[in-house]
Amino acid sequence: MSRSPLTALSALSAALLLALAAPAWAQSHAGHATAPTTTDAPPADDRPIDHGSMDHTKMDHSMMDHGSADHSQMDHSTMDHAAMGHAPPKPPAPTEPLEPIPAVTAADRLAAFPPIDHGAMEHAPEIHSLLLVNRFEHWDGQHGSGQAWEASGWVGGNIHRLWLRSEGERSDGRTGSADLEVMYGRSVSPWWDVLVGVKQDFRPADSRTWAAVGIQGLAPYKFETSATAYLGESGQLAATVEVEYELLLTNRLILQPLLEATFSAKDEPAYRTGAGLNKVEAGLRLRYEFSRRFAPYIGISHERLFGATADYHEAAAEHARDTRWVAGVRVWF
Repeated sequence: MSRSPLTALSALSAALLLALAAPAWAQSHAGHATAPTTTDAPPADDRPIDHGSMDHTKMDHSMMDHGSADHSQMDHSTMDHAAMGHAPPKPPAPTEPLEPIPAVTAADRLAAFPPIDHGAMEHAPEIHSLLLVNRFEHWDGQHGSGQAWEASGWVGGNIHRLWLRSEGERSDGRTGSADLEVMYGRSVSPWWDVLVGVKQDFRPADSRTWAAVGIQGLAPYKFETSATAYLGESGQLAATVEVEYELLLTNRLILQPLLEATFSAKDEPAYRTGAGLNKVEAGLRLRYEFSRRFAPYIGISHERLFGATADYHEAAAEHARDTRWVAGVRVWF
């Protein structure tokens, strides 16, 4: 059967359209077959955050919803704070010491404060010396005037020394009392010396010799103290105690109180000395140090005799007490 030209042309057009539409249809079905479903792909906002690559300085923290985060459920111990740019949390301070502190023992105290070896203090056999005239004065009292002195000196090293001490008094042109002590002294502490030696009396009455032993040094609160016991040829036992203190009113103006007392064990009429407390002298002297070596002074002194000693002096037409104004100089070399 023969076809008309119009029918043939229509069939050719339909075939051409089918040929052109086949590749597009195949590509569309292939895309649907390989593309994942929308439920499998995570949303853009739920993707994991790389904190190490985030620049916190450029983030707008004011827009972040910190209130919605439940920090109580977060495990901070597993967070990488170094990668986040934050300092790691500080560990809590210990409530107990890592090592217990041992109790201080007697051995620890001995190691911290060892005893002083006075034998090792003398490093070299150097010889030094000092002469101090503590009082060289003129006095004017209620019953006359006169002069008095008190001096001491030593020569030796830091531990061992030879001491010389002397004191006396003159009145109305004659010497009423005078003595000289020669003693060996040894340092027994940084502040105290022990003295052993002899004392020679020249006045009053006949001269006599004493064996002497004593101690001198700086007592607590800086009281200069000297205590000496004497044993005489006749068996007489005597003692002298002297205490001085220096009160610095200024660096150069110094007030010096003094207290001295003498004792005897038995009566000696020949020397006008009674048993017990014989004599007490209390003085107050104000000196001005032009230098440490030279210092003039003025002051007042009161002397009083006690007991049988006062009776012996009154029987010899002497007074048992006297108040004196003094002026003198203190020097040392």
